[in-house]
Amino acid sequence: MAESSLIFISGGVRSGKSRFAEKLAAEIAAKTGGHLHYIAAGEASDAEMKERILRHQRDREESGLNWKTWEKPTRLQELASSFTESDIILLDCLTTLLNNEFFSKDEQWMDYSFQQKVMKSIIGGIEQIAVKCHRLIVVSNEVLHDPPFDNDLVFIYGKMLGQLHQQIVAKANQAFLVEAGIPILMKGTKLV
Repeated sequence: MAESSLIFISGGVRSGKSRFAEKLAAEIAAKTGGHLHYIAAGEASDAEMKERILRHQRDREESGLNWKTWEKPTRLQELASSFTESDIILLDCLTTLLNNEFFSKDEQWMDYSFQQKVMKSIIGGIEQIAVKCHRLIVVSNEVLHDPPFDNDLVFIYGKMLGQLHQQIVAKANQAFLVEAGIPILMKGTKLV
């Protein structure tokens, strides 16, 4: 993977991380002449999620930018061949992608080998896409602040998400934490 191909952005729910990621992707596209792609991992499983998806779609449409949207709630690696070296890709979000993969098979989430397979699939998909494009921006949620010791499912999910964050940040050229709409550079330089 090229050193500058991966950017990681995380933050709490409604922190402004998606807005920042979209703005950053647009700035990179303006500088490079690249094409904007949006990989949406979310599925409209309830009314709140449906509204969030619609809001994100409206925001992209109203931006005046030509986003190509890919609805991909699982098996991220299947998209890798769809991109070229001029593409700027935004994956929103890792937390939802993990959730979709984690619960794709009934009760297998307890099996350690299944957990490792899910993580390997997600990291592999990110790596495969990152080598194909100019820039891949991965958005995720910070959900790990309170230790969930009393619930195995939440503990395992949180542990897996934390491990994914660490692996992606290790490969990323830049990593940001967004708090109250303010991006804080955690790794790398401000040059995009």
